[in-house]
Amino acid sequence: MTTTTAQAQISADPTVPIITTTRDFNASVEQLMRAHLDPDLYARWVGPNEITTRIEYWDATRGGKWRFTNLHQGQEYAFFGSFHDIGPDRIVQTFTWEEEPDGVSLETLRFEDLGDGRTRLHAQSLVDSFESRDAWLASGMEVGVNDGYAKLDQLIAEGAV
Repeated sequence: MTTTTAQAQISADPTVPIITTTRDFNASVEQLMRAHLDPDLYARWVGPNEITTRIEYWDATRGGKWRFTNLHQGQEYAFFGSFHDIGPDRIVQTFTWEEEPDGVSLETLRFEDLGDGRTRLHAQSLVDSFESRDAWLASGMEVGVNDGYAKLDQLIAEGAV
């Protein structure tokens, strides 16, 4: 089955410590919301190809908390946050790597219906400093973003979402 191999457009705002990501999908807004809010689906696609994700807890409601652990070559990396708002086409949440608990990112994901069963994801991650933003960008985050979205494309094509 053919899947989309689009790359996410990732950029840094020169005036605010924000990373923006834009990516089109052959899926409806509802499918993408489900893929981001259903813990079982989320664990199947998020992150680089080499990792496995284990959901520790996941309450995808306004004020709900979440935590997951990435497993890679015997190492574990945990992330946590909370859902601040969930609308029909928008998710606002925090995202924190447990090894840097002061490095909280405020993330807003908005899903734009392009028609014909296509949706554009607009995501922004606001961090506390330009140094933190630049460290995220230098970390190789684009590999995890692009690998994850390619896995999501596959799940959509298979009808799993």
